[in-house]
Amino acid sequence: MAQTEMNWDQQIPLPKLSPFHAKIAVALVALLCFINSYDGDFVFDDSEAIVNNKDLIPSTPLNNIWRNDFWGSNLSSNNSHKSYRPLTVLTFRLNYLMAGGLHPVGFHVLNIGLHSLISALMIDMFSVLIGGLAYDGNGNRLNHAPKASLLAGLLFAAHPVHTESVAGIVGRADLLCALFFQLSFLTYCKAFRGGRESEEKFSIHWIAVSLLLCAAAMLCKEQGITVLGVNAAFDVLLICNVNVYELSQRLFLRRKAEDVSERVRTGLLIRLALLAMGGASLLYARWRIMGTGPPAFTEVDNPASFADNVFLRIVNYNYYYSLNAWVLLCPWWLCFDWSMGCVPLIKSAFDWRTAWLLLLWCFLIGLISQALCSQDSQRRRTLTLGLVLLVVPFLPACNIFFRVGFVIAERVLYLSSAGYCLLLAYALGHCCGRWSRCKVHYNVGKNLADRGNTSAAIKYYREAVRLHPTYVHAMNNLGNILKERNELVEAEELLAKAVLVQPDFAAAWMNLGIVKNSLKKFKEAEQSYWNAIQFRKKYPDCYYNLGRLYADLNRHLDALNAWRNATVLKPDHSLAWNNMVILLDNTGNLAQAEAIGREALKLLPNDHTIMFSLANVLGKLQKYKESEGFFLQALRINPNAASCHGNLAVLYHRWGKLELAKKHYELSLKLDPEAPGTRDNYNMLRRKLDQLYRTTPP
Repeated sequence: MAQTEMNWDQQIPLPKLSPFHAKIAVALVALLCFINSYDGDFVFDDSEAIVNNKDLIPSTPLNNIWRNDFWGSNLSSNNSHKSYRPLTVLTFRLNYLMAGGLHPVGFHVLNIGLHSLISALMIDMFSVLIGGLAYDGNGNRLNHAPKASLLAGLLFAAHPVHTESVAGIVGRADLLCALFFQLSFLTYCKAFRGGRESEEKFSIHWIAVSLLLCAAAMLCKEQGITVLGVNAAFDVLLICNVNVYELSQRLFLRRKAEDVSERVRTGLLIRLALLAMGGASLLYARWRIMGTGPPAFTEVDNPASFADNVFLRIVNYNYYYSLNAWVLLCPWWLCFDWSMGCVPLIKSAFDWRTAWLLLLWCFLIGLISQALCSQDSQRRRTLTLGLVLLVVPFLPACNIFFRVGFVIAERVLYLSSAGYCLLLAYALGHCCGRWSRCKVHYNVGKNLADRGNTSAAIKYYREAVRLHPTYVHAMNNLGNILKERNELVEAEELLAKAVLVQPDFAAAWMNLGIVKNSLKKFKEAEQSYWNAIQFRKKYPDCYYNLGRLYADLNRHLDALNAWRNATVLKPDHSLAWNNMVILLDNTGNLAQAEAIGREALKLLPNDHTIMFSLANVLGKLQKYKESEGFFLQALRINPNAASCHGNLAVLYHRWGKLELAKKHYELSLKLDPEAPGTRDNYNMLRRKLDQLYRTTPP
């Protein structure tokens, strides 16, 4: 029955507040969201339920409240809607007495206060339904899902679908019903204060109090009786930890009775019997009060219920359910009255709107399958209880048991929205937990890669991608490492998926271009580079790589333009400057290469690679002294550059300074014995020196 604090709950980006502070925070959010309705007037149904309702006037006998319906009509009248809500009407009468008349401010303030109180109490309900029921040694209830319950409470407090219930004074019925609904549930929880063993040792006293509070909820609005269904589900799923799917399988396969009895114990059967008897008594009393006849509604009130074709009636009812679901999911457009043709009837199975009800049931079936068949027992319980809290309070408004007098009424979603907020908070919490786990693997992988341990980094990046298959940054970094390891095919797949998931991911486009270039897919590589530049206009590294592609394709002018763009965007882009000098050198444009090299060194005076390239150009121009100076300066910065020693040796060789040439050839070969061409040049120099020694007189 009690679970330890869940890891995913800790990943929700909300502060961990004490129960008191969490309730204060949620109540304040509810207050802030609806405080602007305090100065509203009596509108719409308020006229009949309050302004024209004589039961509010002090001169009217108080007993009339118990004989009349919500609108002040006698329940035995044919015109009565049979909505018996005496406790709600009593609060209207108290508002009237306290204000000394029909002054709407007091009515609105009480509604706002009730919503704030209900939102705060939702913390307790959500903490039990998500985290389980547990008590400390002092008998105080523990909250094992503090952040998830806070998130669900905040979502409930601020949900726009509550506008009609809070801002409309007649919504008081939904608010009071919800308050007693909560109290009934929380009182039922108190019947199990003994902990896990209280499954068989429970308090009849608290169950009786819970039934009385259910009756009070029902006297505020008819929906109140549905708390019995929520209490029963809570008992079965959380107190007794019954796996409904497994139990149904055992019953279906006709296993031994004792196997089933292990899951269904005597205590549970007694409690369910008490709930059933209490519910039956309340329904019977309600039926007698109503005059044993249902209310009479017209086709204008609920046109679908008057449809002759049963199939179309069912289709329209399901379409109404999908609209209610949409209002919960996306409360972009709300309406106080959906009757009078606001929702045209579906008259054909080929009406495009049938797609919405198919989508609704596909989603519900998927959610129910997770709730029943998941291997995670905590997930099964939370999803099932969330669905129960979503669906059960809505049942009286679903047209299944009796015809209702409306098409859609947002106020009837007040309690059901709690189930929706619970499911949404649970989903968001698991997304945060999943993201946090993959983020940890990503960060470890990145640290390992920065330290040069790419083999271990690959393992962590792969795990991050497994946990979060659309984690584009992990895919990009993993693709980069694989590219460096020449595992180009997998690198291409990862980077292509990254840009598919996030088309504006410029870095991934550039890296994909590099991989495609290595795979000789030059046209695709060029397009990838341009895609990267499209999404990041100032991208010098991408221009640099684009220049390399053009150089490989012998498109020298395009390469120079790309590298020039890189240096304009990033004046200290050493590689771009150096490549321009080298390309111009290789194509015989020595004067232009010299000019570019000198321009680069003004910006990068200590860059030994540019000094080296410029020294080579100057040597070819027979500017030996300047060339020597740049070679020596480069060697002072990087004395172990074998190529610099080798090329300086070539310069001295041409210049006729053979001993210096011999010295730098030897230094080059010492640093890199396999340096291309250096040994051949050195051998040539040695033969020349031997010849000189032989011809020179002693």
